[in-house]
Amino acid sequence: MSRFGAAIFGCDGTKLSKDERAFFGDAQPFGFILFARNIDTADQVRTLCADLRDSVGHAAPILIDQEGGRVQRMRAPLATDWPAPLDHVMGAGNAAERMMYLRYRLIAHELHAVGVDANCAPMLDVARPETHPFLKNRCYGDDPALVARIGRAVANGLLDGGVLPVVKHLPGHGRAVADSHHDLPRVTVSASGLEADFAPFRALNDLPMGMTAHLVYEALDTVPATISPGILQLIRTDIGFGGLVMTDDISMQALSGAVPERAAAAIGAGCDVVLHCNGALPERVAVAAACGEMGPEAQARAEAALGARRTPEPVDITALTAELKAF
Repeated sequence: MSRFGAAIFGCDGTKLSKDERAFFGDAQPFGFILFARNIDTADQVRTLCADLRDSVGHAAPILIDQEGGRVQRMRAPLATDWPAPLDHVMGAGNAAERMMYLRYRLIAHELHAVGVDANCAPMLDVARPETHPFLKNRCYGDDPALVARIGRAVANGLLDGGVLPVVKHLPGHGRAVADSHHDLPRVTVSASGLEADFAPFRALNDLPMGMTAHLVYEALDTVPATISPGILQLIRTDIGFGGLVMTDDISMQALSGAVPERAAAAIGAGCDVVLHCNGALPERVAVAAACGEMGPEAQARAEAALGARRTPEPVDITALTAELKAF
């Protein structure tokens, strides 16, 4: 197998253009990510997923953000409309783990049916009183141990449904008081104080894929985690995460400089793959050049992640839906 390009790309619309197809064939990105702009009907999404994979000639993972609430790319009637995760968890009481397993097993069923095989979840960021609203109700709670248990249930639901989980946002985004889509959050808590934020990620460090956070931990470094060699080393050694590490969207405004420069900095810091969600084709071409091919270690982690994909286990979707509605 030739090496993957160290990037995951979005595409412009509901079908591939001739230029996009040619670019993907040349760049050989590891995978792709879908947004609402790419989604119309079930047959259209299946065709788009097949065309994306055909453009690179391998079974590339196709990712999506399907958390529920504000962050849900597939919606009714194509998929179930879910409440925000924290709202759902708070309504489930002691049964939260089972409820979230069911929820994400059903999400996986809906995704897998249209060809999507990776979901950017579970989100293991621990909620705080000061957590910015862009993130707060996407969390699973304010107790690190509970967040870890629910995160494991979410991951298991996805895996059982044939969908790869992507843990986020390494090594913890819950203390952010700014929206990293627009600004750079800075965390001022001491290094010892960050242990609670790291704990859920340490508990799920065996999962196949993870996504970094665009924020500065002032006790640890002066640059955002995504482009910090020290933070990437912490993720690998202290947290012990052995899976493929991808960036959050490299075009988010928490990062500065030209987008290809950001991509090169992330790879240089130790990220395995750069996620580029939005941008015209010339920018994607420049990002692909900046990322290059995966090195041997990144390639091995990428292949291990792909090897974690499962054929969905037979399940009675009607029965699971009824059980979930009973909560």
